[in-house]
Amino acid sequence: MKTHMTAKNIVLGVCGGIAAYKSVELLRLLKKQGASVRVIMTQNARAFVGPLTFEALSGQAVCTGLFEKGEDASIRHIDWAQASDAVVIAPATANIIGKLAGGIADDALSTFILAVISPVIICPSMNIHMYESKAVQRNLEILRADGYSILNPESGELACGTTGPGRLPEPEVIMDRLLYCLAPKDLIGKQVIVTAGPTQEPIDPVRFISNPSSGKMGYAIARAAAQRGGTVTLITGPTNLPDPTGVTMMRVRTAREMAKAVFDQIDESHIIIKTAAVSDFRPHKEASQKIKKEEDEMTLLLKKNPDILKEVGRRKKNDHILVGFAAETEDLGKNAGKKLAEKNLEIIVGNLVDHPQYGFGSDFNKVTFFYKDGTKEPLAPMEKDAVAHILLDRIVERYLEASNTL
Repeated sequence: MKTHMTAKNIVLGVCGGIAAYKSVELLRLLKKQGASVRVIMTQNARAFVGPLTFEALSGQAVCTGLFEKGEDASIRHIDWAQASDAVVIAPATANIIGKLAGGIADDALSTFILAVISPVIICPSMNIHMYESKAVQRNLEILRADGYSILNPESGELACGTTGPGRLPEPEVIMDRLLYCLAPKDLIGKQVIVTAGPTQEPIDPVRFISNPSSGKMGYAIARAAAQRGGTVTLITGPTNLPDPTGVTMMRVRTAREMAKAVFDQIDESHIIIKTAAVSDFRPHKEASQKIKKEEDEMTLLLKKNPDILKEVGRRKKNDHILVGFAAETEDLGKNAGKKLAEKNLEIIVGNLVDHPQYGFGSDFNKVTFFYKDGTKEPLAPMEKDAVAHILLDRIVERYLEASNTL
């Protein structure tokens, strides 16, 4: 599976802090994305995680000092700096932040960083009072002005017993920032609307009609579009997913709420991607109190919900790009093709949801792109994040570049 991280040379700097254990998971995620990872550790970092752990996971020698023995040890930091596509320091202590702000190069990591010309992400992690000190804040401002990317720490309970900002973000968050650095910025200036998740149609205060959609596909697309520089609004039904970084969130519950949110955004948008599994029907009347089990049977009268995708297709302007999704259990080509034409779409992404590995809730998907010109493109099974980027690739190649609207 090819990603924007595939075959990239990433250098992971690890400093001496309790959060160094998260660097191990970050390295695993980087390798999973296809990156080639080299690790540089400070001497203090070795007190928390041994070099052998990083060596085993990266498959490459770990650099821990300027004067190591070995064939390439004397110039290793310079070679790595020239070859790197991106660098991340996680965790970054007050010590390394101060060194870099002052241009000090007295160990392997600080010397290496001063020779780097690729993007560098610094992830501070320390005691709350250290982080909020004037010296550290001043040094971080210097690094921002020098072009370093600073990923602010999260707030929470810290190892020292205090509570507040200073905790290293989760590896997935750091990975997202790295992907932002490496992804093409082909959606800059574009307003992107993505809908995701299920809708819920209340029967009474404690019951509703819904479906098993997890929202993972829509969240992946919103995350990918933001990484590529788009201004993204994610209109989402109820999910248990974390908010994608850099995305404006709009939370709704019912199909009518989602319809209003989408219609309010149409005029300012360039790309509209509808992945949400919207309930086709809602109860004709919502009971104001919980319905009691007084009878063996109950008839529920349903009323049709607005067809959001069809209405967007009717309202859209010539420069709008509208993408829909078709989750089917049979006759995928026929049903997707019909929906493509009826709803005035540029692309419809079709998939069969009766497979346990690729259905609702899975991290993987097996889809086929059906295009307005009658062509189709089946994709191999892959993670939804990868599907998201391929879909955006096709939107750019087929519509944005072709119409010179970039």
